[in-house]
Amino acid sequence: MRNLLLTMTALVLAGCEVGPDYESPKLDMPKLSDKEEMSIFKSQQWWSVFNIETLNKLEEQALKHNADLKIAIANIDAAKAAAGIAQSDLLPQISASGEGGKTYISAKGKNYMPGLTAKRNSTDYLGAVGMSYELDFFGKYRRANEAARAQLLATRAAKDAVLLSITSQVAKNYFLIRALDAKLAIARRTLNTRQQTYNVYKSRFLSGYCTELDYLRIESEMASVKTTVLGLEEALAKAETSMSVLLGCSPRLFMERKTSKDQAIERLKIPNRVPKGIPSDILNRRPDLLQAEGMLIAANAKIGEAKAAFFPSISLTGALGVESKTLGKLFTSGSDMWNFSGGINLPIFTGGRLSSMSDAAQANYRAALASYEKTVQVAFKETLDALVSNRKSREIVQSRTRQVNALKRSYNIAKKQKEAGLIGLIDLLDVERGLLACEMDLTTALQDQLNAVVDLCKALGGGWVRK
Repeated sequence: MRNLLLTMTALVLAGCEVGPDYESPKLDMPKLSDKEEMSIFKSQQWWSVFNIETLNKLEEQALKHNADLKIAIANIDAAKAAAGIAQSDLLPQISASGEGGKTYISAKGKNYMPGLTAKRNSTDYLGAVGMSYELDFFGKYRRANEAARAQLLATRAAKDAVLLSITSQVAKNYFLIRALDAKLAIARRTLNTRQQTYNVYKSRFLSGYCTELDYLRIESEMASVKTTVLGLEEALAKAETSMSVLLGCSPRLFMERKTSKDQAIERLKIPNRVPKGIPSDILNRRPDLLQAEGMLIAANAKIGEAKAAFFPSISLTGALGVESKTLGKLFTSGSDMWNFSGGINLPIFTGGRLSSMSDAAQANYRAALASYEKTVQVAFKETLDALVSNRKSREIVQSRTRQVNALKRSYNIAKKQKEAGLIGLIDLLDVERGLLACEMDLTTALQDQLNAVVDLCKALGGGWVRK
C-alpha cells in the first residue's frame, strides 16, 4: 500500500494544469498619490474620525445585530465549506467496511451442481479498508480548488463590503436624524412666532383694526409652517425606524426605541484635513474591488476546469482486509486479502456538452472581467466625487452661514421697521420666509458636509489616517 501511495503521488506531481494561469488585468490607471501619504484604518473604526460617542455606540450595535451582516458571515461559512469540499477531491478517499452473512442456494438454481456442490449453505465474513482516488493529471480538481478558494476570497470581501455599507448607512442615518432635529427646531420656533402674530392679527381683525387680507395672509403663513413641522415629524419618525432596522432591533423595539440625543448638528466635529488625491493602493483597500477580482480569479480557474474535462480521467481503487468463513478465524493467519484496480475514462462523444461548458466558462470570465473593470471605474468615480464633495460642501456651508447671518440681521431690522410703520406686513413676512428657508438650507448643507466625509471614508475602503 505504501508503494502504491508513492506511485500515485509521483504521477500526480508529473501532471499538468490545463487552462490559463491568472494574471491581474492591465488597466489604464490615472496618476495616483504617494502610497506613504496615508494608510487604511486597521486598529480603529473609520467613524471614530467624528469623535461622537452616540455614533460609536450605534455602530457597535449594528456590527453585532444587523441582519445583512449576519447573512454575509453565513455566506463566508458556506464558502469555506465549499472550499473544503473542493480540496477533498485532491486527496484519496479511504473508507472501512465490514460484512457478514449466510447463503442457502436452491437445489434447482444455476449455482447448484449435483456431485460438485458439497453444501447448499455457506457463511462468509469480510472486513476491509478501501481506497479510491482519481489522478488529477490535467488539473481538473486543482482548478476547481483554485476557483473555490477565489470564491471564498470574494465572499470575505463581500462581507467587508456589506460591513462598510452598513456602517456608512448608520452614520448617514444618524446625521439625517440630527439634521431633522435641527430643522424641526427651526420650524417649531418659526411656527411659534407665526402663532403669536396670528393671535394678534386675529384680535385686530375681530376688532376691526386690520384688513381681512392681512389676517388671511398671516393664517396662510402659519398653516404653511405647520405643514412643514408635520412633514419633518413624519420624516424623523421614518428615520428612527430606518435606524432600528440597521441596528437589528426587534419589531417590538421599533415602537419603543428612540435614537439618543446628542450635540446639535452645527456642533458636530468635521475633520479639517482630508486627502487631496487618490491613494495608490486603493485597488487593495476597497472590498468591492477585492470581491470583483476574487470572482475574476474563480472564473479564470473555471476555464481550466472545463478544459480538463476533455482529457481522460484515471481512477485507482484498492482494498486491504481479511476474509473468513467463520467469524472466529477472521483475523488469523491466511485470512488476509487485497485487491487493486485502475480505470480510465475518455470522453468520445458528449453531444457538444463539454464544448458548451468550455464556451460558458470563457463567457463567464469575460463577464467577470467586464464587471471588474466597471467596479474599478465606479471606485475611481466615487472617490473623485467624494473628494470634490468634501471641498465644495465646506464652501457651501460657509456661504450659507453668511447668508443666514445676513438674513437674521435683515429680519431684526424689518421687525423694527414694521413696528415703526415704515414697512408693511407682507415685507416682514417675505424676510421671515426667506430666513426660514435659508436656515433649512444651512442645516441641509451641514448634513451634506458630514455625509461627504462618510462617502470619502467609504470610497477609500474604510477611511484614512495621516502617517
